[in-house]
Amino acid sequence: MSIAQLKAFHVVAVCGGFSQAARDMAISQSTLSAHVRDLEAACGFNLLERRARGVSLSSNGERLLEITTRLFSAEREANAFLRGEAGASGGHLRVAADGPILALPILSHMKSERPKLTFSLSIDNSARVIEQVMDYRADVAITARVPNDPRLFGKHFLSMRLGLCVPLDHPLAREQSVTMRALEGLSFVMRERGSRTREVFEKNLAGHAISIEQIVEISSREGVREAIANRVGCGVIADLEFGNDNRLAFVPIEDAHDIIDEYVICLAERQHLPLIRGFIHAAAALHTAR
Repeated sequence: MSIAQLKAFHVVAVCGGFSQAARDMAISQSTLSAHVRDLEAACGFNLLERRARGVSLSSNGERLLEITTRLFSAEREANAFLRGEAGASGGHLRVAADGPILALPILSHMKSERPKLTFSLSIDNSARVIEQVMDYRADVAITARVPNDPRLFGKHFLSMRLGLCVPLDHPLAREQSVTMRALEGLSFVMRERGSRTREVFEKNLAGHAISIEQIVEISSREGVREAIANRVGCGVIADLEFGNDNRLAFVPIEDAHDIIDEYVICLAERQHLPLIRGFIHAAAALHTAR
């Protein structure tokens, strides 16, 4: 077994076929096939199931892919460090977050200190954000879920209160605040289950014994906003995530005592890396400044 053989397997598995993998690695398809064939011969079982169009992973191949993902992630970190990309001016950071509003000021702050920094930002619900970190698809994440896996490092950096989100012409739009009782019987548009905002809202409803009308589920924040603006129903949103939308009003819910805590998380084994550490420190600094 060699690193070249493991690399060949990994790229084929990620690409889903030999043709694209050969192009990505800039080697011939026959050489790539030979590397994978030799690896399978050395271990004594099939890693890939060849099909007419592409390949799929065997159960052993799936387990090996988890290992090679960690292996080549570490290799990229080592290369970045040796090239100086982890120094004061640059680097690349993969960020996952349960919304863009909290993540982008942190990244902007980092770019002011690291002008050559590049980043990718993936937006998903809180549960899937954690999965991205665990699967090495994100370096660091912002989530409203408490990290309770020992493999994760998490740091709380702010708390948010819930408010009602309604069209500007809604009867409640001009109120300074509302109580949970005012929501009785209203129709709501919300994210799918897995959204921490929805979970906290439902906990507040249960705590006050409030019943609302059937919830319309929409998979994205943008979709929820558009539905509220088009009077499909009311919404609920955290105060710091409301942003700017001149079609909508934010009305604090004064007795929604269960709040949303936000955490910066990463794999515990990677918390010392310069860019990840910088993101955590920037989040804490912005929260303190606020």
